[in-house]
Amino acid sequence: MDTLSYKTISANKSTVDKQWLLVDAEGETLGRLASKVAVLLRGKHKPSFTPHVDCGDNVVVINAEKIQLSGKKWEQKTYIRHTGYPGGQRSRTAAEVLERTPERIVEKSIKGMLPKNRLGADLFRNLKVYAGAEHKQEAQKPQAINLNDIK
Repeated sequence: MDTLSYKTISANKSTVDKQWLLVDAEGETLGRLASKVAVLLRGKHKPSFTPHVDCGDNVVVINAEKIQLSGKKWEQKTYIRHTGYPGGQRSRTAAEVLERTPERIVEKSIKGMLPKNRLGADLFRNLKVYAGAEHKQEAQKPQAINLNDIK
């Protein structure tokens, strides 16, 4: 009997093909940028996607200070943190965070779109965000990618 065998192929650490991708955030809306970068980090754009394996790419985001927010979010969106002491809750608006550490806004929005477990922590380590056009991953030769090509 000659039958075809269809087996589901699961990727593992040794069979994953990881690449370095370069994303330019200039003029991009924060949420749309973050969701597309999260897809790249997770590996959902690849046909060999496996949910429990880090099969995504390494992503370098440049020009993080040139992102866009719609409406009045620059003044109304707040980022809250806690010092760990009683009464230690601190908050800053998006404009204040962008002024001090522009990378933090992009990192925080992307991290919120990754799984909340050890896999998500591993995926987040594959992300590098820089405020300007210069980055430290020149040796990896990241391939520039257009976010409009990703669904």
